Amino acid sequence: MVSQIVSTFSKFPSWVPRSSAVVNTLVLATSFSTAAVLGYDASMMNALNILPSYTDYFHLSAATLGLNSGIVWIGAIVGPICLVKVPDVIGRKPAIFYCALVAMLGSGLQAASQNIAMFLVARFILGLGIGGTYVSAPLLIAEVLPLKYRSIGLGAFTDLYYVGGLLSAGITYGTAQMNSTWAWRLPSLLQIFFTLISVMCLPWVPESPRFLAHQGRQDEALLAVAQSCSNSDTSAPEAQAQLLQICQALELEKHVEAPSLKQIVTTPALRKRMIIVWTVAAFSMLTGSNLFSYYLGTALTNAGITNSTTQLEINIILNSLCLVISIAGTFLANRLGRKLLAIASTVGCMVFLFCIGALTKYYGTSTNTSAIYATVAMIFLAQGSYSFGWTPLAVMYPPEVLNYSIRGIGMTWFIVTQNSILLIPIFAFPVAMEKIGWITYVLNGGFDVLVIVVVAWYWVETRNLSLEEVSGLFEPTVGEKLVGVEEAMREAGAEGVEVLELRDKKVAEAQVVTVKGSENA
Repeated sequence: MVSQIVSTFSKFPSWVPRSSAVVNTLVLATSFSTAAVLGYDASMMNALNILPSYTDYFHLSAATLGLNSGIVWIGAIVGPICLVKVPDVIGRKPAIFYCALVAMLGSGLQAASQNIAMFLVARFILGLGIGGTYVSAPLLIAEVLPLKYRSIGLGAFTDLYYVGGLLSAGITYGTAQMNSTWAWRLPSLLQIFFTLISVMCLPWVPESPRFLAHQGRQDEALLAVAQSCSNSDTSAPEAQAQLLQICQALELEKHVEAPSLKQIVTTPALRKRMIIVWTVAAFSMLTGSNLFSYYLGTALTNAGITNSTTQLEINIILNSLCLVISIAGTFLANRLGRKLLAIASTVGCMVFLFCIGALTKYYGTSTNTSAIYATVAMIFLAQGSYSFGWTPLAVMYPPEVLNYSIRGIGMTWFIVTQNSILLIPIFAFPVAMEKIGWITYVLNGGFDVLVIVVVAWYWVETRNLSLEEVSGLFEPTVGEKLVGVEEAMREAGAEGVEVLELRDKKVAEAQVVTVKGSENA
């Protein structure tokens, strides 16, 4: 056994970092730079929609204004559908790499656009890349990071949306002073920077140990686990026990669920997983945040603030506030739990949307300074409430409730559903504000009541559970047979065997369960 461990340890390339702290930091850097692209884009388009140099250059109408903002999301819908099998076939890291190249191509073409058709094509290509990375990057975070860092890593993935947004707001605020098309071309070009960081970090991070184990590459999976949790020491009981649980869970999954449409419909456990994922996709887009993410200028104009410079300054401050609050929510996710975090966030959105609706109705066209300040304050509080819970949960919760066999496909459909639903506020909000005005906010607040009921009644709590242990919440058979990491370490000590030997024993037991399950089926 010792010779086997020495052999696997020697497989580490000399340039791969041994420190788990360094490895986990690089994993986060790879994914965070990816996440920042979307926040940068949303804030950039929000700012560009205010800039005369952009709107006059393309001669934008109300319809083309929404199309320019929304086309990236159409690309983000098509991208994951086209790449649905890629992360499961070639791995999480290569999938991130190729999608990043597509995103950089889109950003470059956008900066070079000569007419609205070229601009739309460029943003569609950008959306293809962003959509693909938003499937692959959370898979890498969830499956590589140790349990104690998983919620922070996944939650911060979307928190960094605001870092990109803040940088974009500052950049567009500065370029707004340019008296040329570079006022919008330069922010578009600088979007490549974040994706480039992601690509540069990839060679130094491990592949998902779940992917490697599923491919039958257990030795490489052990290396990957050791890199993230035991400073690359493959003989560490913690690393071996985690691999034991991964291998056993993969074996147990074989007879429980399969990633097919028929299984989604007929298997209660799988059906519930996907329904929960779809609720996250819908609720994270319709809770109220997107009323201000893309059309803050419209909301501020309705509140009585019409100066474009003031609107850009408010955009910067708002992104800063949301970043701080979303980070706080991320660090509280394990303490409060996923369900309570979502409920608290939605209650805040509901209350403040009702307040915005009332203030807009009675003071929207007035010059009452106090009413204008109150409306802006409510917008800040509504966005802050959303950021506290839904920003970290949007990517944290779906990978947790999906097991390995459907995690890649489930995340694809999550992103597709999320981006499809996002088109509703992007395209409908300008029309709704023109036709029904303040009632738009009230209707959105009323929808939040439904969100609270569904979360409280249907969601499951995943805090402090490994990805494999979450399966027990949906499939009791798996939960009963699955060995815990600490349990494996204790059992190995009691039996006087190496954890790797215990792994072989437990996987063999799982294979027996698989055969019996197949016979019963």
